[in-house]
Amino acid sequence: MTRREWLSALGTAVVGASGAAPAAQRRAPAPGRQPAVLDLKDFQPRSMLAAASTRVPRARVPAIDCHAHFGYSAVSTAGIAQGEEVQFLAPAEELLPVMDRVNLRMMVNLTGGVGRGLEQSIDRYQTPHPDRFLTFAEPRWSRASAPAYAREQADDIERAHRLGARGLKVLKTLGLYLRDRVTSGPLVAIDDRRFDPMWEACGALKMPVAIHIADPEAFFLPIDRFNERFEELNNHPDWSFYGRDFPSFRSLIEARNRVLARHPVTKFIALHLGNNAENLGAVSECLDRYPNMYVETGARVAELGRQPRAARRFFDRYQDRILFGTDAVPHGVDMPQQIFGEALYEIYFRFLETEDEYFDYAPAATPPQGRWRISGIGLPESILHKVYHDNAARLLGLAS
Repeated sequence: MTRREWLSALGTAVVGASGAAPAAQRRAPAPGRQPAVLDLKDFQPRSMLAAASTRVPRARVPAIDCHAHFGYSAVSTAGIAQGEEVQFLAPAEELLPVMDRVNLRMMVNLTGGVGRGLEQSIDRYQTPHPDRFLTFAEPRWSRASAPAYAREQADDIERAHRLGARGLKVLKTLGLYLRDRVTSGPLVAIDDRRFDPMWEACGALKMPVAIHIADPEAFFLPIDRFNERFEELNNHPDWSFYGRDFPSFRSLIEARNRVLARHPVTKFIALHLGNNAENLGAVSECLDRYPNMYVETGARVAELGRQPRAARRFFDRYQDRILFGTDAVPHGVDMPQQIFGEALYEIYFRFLETEDEYFDYAPAATPPQGRWRISGIGLPESILHKVYHDNAARLLGLAS
């Protein structure tokens, strides 16, 4: 019962004790006071909070965005890239002016592809602008069922390194899409032994592995009225990994951790804040247990910014193992929290550099990931230097 309903009932009880009120004194519902009907998708409330609003159009120190995507496989089947052709999203000449304006020293293109596609990625970005772009290779998933795949994939890593690739990107293809017969049969586990030579090759060549193995935990729960990400999943039902034969969120994390433990020489960048940004305690336990694990911020300021005090403590404690990333994509996505541009970077800089409260985490009229706003964590310049630049430079073997 609401307060208004309680007061109304109390008034009725008093009238009943002293006799019925005259009809003229009884209050009829005011015309036009009926509850409004509004679809949630059309609800765009304007905050009434009078709070500081700080513009941060440039990073305070030159930054390295270690998580970006300039292209993707041109052909895929059931989530598995086929062939070597890459569809590029933007030329370097389109990216560089924005990078200069927001004070980005460098961007890392994680989805560089394989074979000829990798060569083209390097030729388009890294070769003409070696101080502004780096490229990561990808595994050749379409060959994963071949008898000699383990050795072939390790050799492929060595060829990629000779071409100039600086790391390896593992999409959530592994664990959630790749199957025993590539596109059919049981799902292949993240810690499948056939990938051991690949992880070892990366360690030997000092190529960090940027690994994405799960989405937010809500994506593994029913899409119902209890799911905080209902709108996001309702708009993108194919993002749901609930049911069917998908592994649980916890089992994916555990399989990744077994890989970290088995390959201590290999450096792993656990993307999206370790794929568990809403449970910083669990991420902390992993960082404490696995010294070869690093994390980055790509597409997770929404989660970090609604727990600013815990996030600030996390950045203080792990300031040497957190990298700056955005998961930026130049064009062609309906995810405003990832569209490359000045508006995106300004939100990240505001989160990291100010103590502003209750601001949007994406340049969008409706929050795309969940109905909340974020607060900044106001990092000191000493930590900003590490997160924006020094940690990535050290991991990628760049000159300071």
